Amino acid sequence: QFYSTAMDRNSLARSTLESGLRQALERGEFQLYYQAKRDVRTERITGTEALLRWQHPALGTVAPLQFIPVAEETGLIIPIGKWVLRTACQQNVAWQQQGFPPLHVAVNLTARQFFDEYLLPDLIDILASTGMDGRLLELEIHESFLLRDVQKTLRIMTALNAQGIRVAVDDFGIGYGTLATLKQFPLNTIKIDRSFIRDLASVAEDRDLIDAVVAIGRKLSLTVVAQGVETKDQAEYLRQHSCDEIQGFYLNKPLPADQIAELLRN
Repeated sequence: QFYSTAMDRNSLARSTLESGLRQALERGEFQLYYQAKRDVRTERITGTEALLRWQHPALGTVAPLQFIPVAEETGLIIPIGKWVLRTACQQNVAWQQQGFPPLHVAVNLTARQFFDEYLLPDLIDILASTGMDGRLLELEIHESFLLRDVQKTLRIMTALNAQGIRVAVDDFGIGYGTLATLKQFPLNTIKIDRSFIRDLASVAEDRDLIDAVVAIGRKLSLTVVAQGVETKDQAEYLRQHSCDEIQGFYLNKPLPADQIAELLRN
């Protein structure tokens, strides 16, 4: 009976999320927050990462970990993802129109989005209609995508690069990515998984991995970003060990667009 009740509860919660997701775009319940990325040496803002938030009228704030898997399974991630891309590009252009220097904006893609046949035409349309320079857009993908279908992944990345769009491997270090894997693809950025940053003060293996990723970045001319930086000591270690950019609560939590403008102003 317990398992049955638990399963009923899970399926009810899932159906609530699914029906809510179907209406969330129309109702304007999604919002983008932006987390700044900074040059590790100067702490100058170099770009932002767009992060999706869902304010459900009954459930309150729903965490991406709860709703993204449902959106991915149902295919709703495609229209939601297009909204995220369009909104992030519009906002990036708006910051420039306010007189701020050009910044990169990074958007996370799920597997369904990345391998969708309409990804490239959708992106071309979004860039054209928003007036965004494709060279300022960076798409973040999980390192597992590199191993899924090498030829297809290579074709997609090459087509993205032809539009000037950058590609970053997110959460690097927790999967199977190696120098041999990375060198096959036209990548621009690798982001070290936050779990290695969290324990770098106490775990020598994490420091070794960070140094190895930085070395790979140098070898392949990639930008190396450390995410999840929460302390001054972590930032200092990354600066001394030639990481390029840092992102995390030590410098800035995710903020609404108007508060990013305040940061840029100051």
